[in-house]
Amino acid sequence: MPQPFVMPDFYVPYPARLNPHVEAARTHTRDWARAMGMLEGSGIWETADLDAHDYALLCAYTHPDCGEEALNLVTDWYTWVFFFDDHFLEVFKRTQDRAGGKEYLDRLPAFMPADPAAGPPEPANPVEAGLADLWRRTVPAMSDGWRRRFAEATEALLYESLWELDNIGEGRIANPLEYIEMRRKVGGAPWSAGLVEYAAGAEVPDRVAGARPLRVLRDAFSDAVHLRNDLFSYQREVEDEGENSNGVLVLEHFLGCSTQEAADAVNDLLTSRLQQFENTALTEVPALAVQEGLTPLECAAIGAYTKGLQDWQSGGHEWHMRSSRYMNEGMVEDASGAPAPSTPVPGLPDLPRLFGGRAAEARTRSLTHTPHQPVGPLPLPDFDLPYPLALSPHHQEAKRRSEDWAEAMGLLDDIWDRPLMEGFDLALCAAGIDPDATLEELELSTLWLTWGTYADDYYPMVFGRSRDLAKARVQTDRLKACLPVDDPASAPDLAGNPMERALADVWARTAGAMDREARAALWSALERMLESWMWELHNQTQHRVPDPVDYVEMRRSTFGSELTMMLGRLRTGAVLPEALHRSGTVRGLENAVADYATLLNDLFSYQKEVEVEGELHNGVLVLEKFFDVGRDTAAGMVHELMRGRLRQYEHLKQREVPQLYAHFGLDAEGRAAFEARLRELEDWLAGILNWHRGVRRYGAGDVRSGAGTPLLRPRAETASPSPDWTVPRGLGTTAARVATAFAGAPS
Repeated sequence: MPQPFVMPDFYVPYPARLNPHVEAARTHTRDWARAMGMLEGSGIWETADLDAHDYALLCAYTHPDCGEEALNLVTDWYTWVFFFDDHFLEVFKRTQDRAGGKEYLDRLPAFMPADPAAGPPEPANPVEAGLADLWRRTVPAMSDGWRRRFAEATEALLYESLWELDNIGEGRIANPLEYIEMRRKVGGAPWSAGLVEYAAGAEVPDRVAGARPLRVLRDAFSDAVHLRNDLFSYQREVEDEGENSNGVLVLEHFLGCSTQEAADAVNDLLTSRLQQFENTALTEVPALAVQEGLTPLECAAIGAYTKGLQDWQSGGHEWHMRSSRYMNEGMVEDASGAPAPSTPVPGLPDLPRLFGGRAAEARTRSLTHTPHQPVGPLPLPDFDLPYPLALSPHHQEAKRRSEDWAEAMGLLDDIWDRPLMEGFDLALCAAGIDPDATLEELELSTLWLTWGTYADDYYPMVFGRSRDLAKARVQTDRLKACLPVDDPASAPDLAGNPMERALADVWARTAGAMDREARAALWSALERMLESWMWELHNQTQHRVPDPVDYVEMRRSTFGSELTMMLGRLRTGAVLPEALHRSGTVRGLENAVADYATLLNDLFSYQKEVEVEGELHNGVLVLEKFFDVGRDTAAGMVHELMRGRLRQYEHLKQREVPQLYAHFGLDAEGRAAFEARLRELEDWLAGILNWHRGVRRYGAGDVRSGAGTPLLRPRAETASPSPDWTVPRGLGTTAARVATAFAGAPS
């Protein structure tokens, strides 16, 4: 059968290396698979199938430095996961047996007991037998934190098979944002990252495992693994198995282009994710180590883990070129398993791949944007938002109160003044988001929007223009300190400047009425927003237009989506179980809504941000640089992404929400509460769209008259009761203080 496209030129800067224990692993895993019942008689594989797939070669390439025992165990894990994938395909996907598939999946977590001493149930099939054996052999060597993370990744890999099954049954092709998000779970690469920790003997310290740099390393690694697999497996999955979950097919459908063009675009995204991995490893991970005070041993573990993920990328690529499972005709001449004769010196990068070709062009585009180019107002599409707008009757009173509050807090003494804030009319946004709120509730929502918008303006204007990350870090940590979880009433006593004073005040008003668990959740949402502003400053310092996937995922936080959505949950939190809010369906609903709103903001704010402010964080600009296209083409792509996310929201509401009700056993009260939650999300979108249309902030006249670009005015000396907090002190901060002195006041 002819190949549907010519394979692109992959970005693989580091050479693959082969573990010397590969032959021992082949023999061991063949015997193990037979003992588990995966070969003759299983109806899935024969011995010849396992030999042809050669998972031992995969693991020997992806874990080149581990010992024989560790390689044997890792190879067994991969044999198990590929058998599971093929078994689920034959038994449940081909037969469209969703009920049977769910029952089958529901049993599997029992074979990964949290307590290693607890015995699993009696296995009923080779998948259960293999999982029980692997869990027993692996977990004694690992910490409780690793066991928890690995069990979660394994369950996600298993359960998201239902998502693939549902899409096949409906003939549905996911939008690109949904696909990347879901592919991480069903594709298994986060699970692979956990095995890297085991094989490298390098556990990620549990206290930073959830921090952005480590999370991005894992996610960028995962996306690259999956996108590479999509290219190699397109023919088997799409043409033979009828799969809809393939990145090439997703982009072919989204872009309306040929299969070859879609394959090239997938490869470009794969390259971008690898370059994101490199940037994070070299610039964000070291900063995290300093910020969190990691020990030398913890730093060494993270370094070994990072190298292990890098080895996996190169080794996985080499295996895909050789395995009979994939489309790889003519890619290598030597099929024996030995590295190709042209492989560069082991351990050294392939310099032509680093500095030449499409990969280098993409990196150059992301780093060489010329700011403040005249772009003019962006023509806006006809937004097809189907949700009606309702406005609170308390809009004007909440507006007046919020403006008085901002003035009392000192927020109108520097980058904002009263006429400017009056034009922003943040109460209008709150009135649309929560039309049924009491006056007091609407006032509180408006205060949060006021503080968030002010701080979002302040960070790039004050810290970004001067490239003063040290001062920004001090301010961010002080803002976090103004959010005491145990004693919210004490927050105002911790504030030292207007931005802190305003945050402390609105925190005390909000958190005081919440229980501790809810306060902790609200604190986490605020922490993510604050750290996302640091991420923007980090990119601004590098003058780097972000990677598209990283941008979309961080944009939810920079926009404050998680914070404002969490405030909307306060009314239903006592009725609905917390596990429901953490479910994949609810996260999918919220992420789809958040992405629609953030991309909508990017369309309205394009001229203000790109032309006037010299901003790098705008979805239209991100797609301009990634696809190397013009403004209008990129804007059309942004709008199509919005429409895709809206379709996804409606799909989830119609298809998955009824299953959610059944899964959590919601009674009439619970279902009514969740229906109210869905209406809140829809009000959130309608209110945000209405605000963008009516605000004096983004129009062509606004951005030039000052309404969109507030000017920093010197603050009175008495405005801050503790003026010295902004100056970094202590060992290693001299350079930061000198840089601050030379930076001068932002212009």
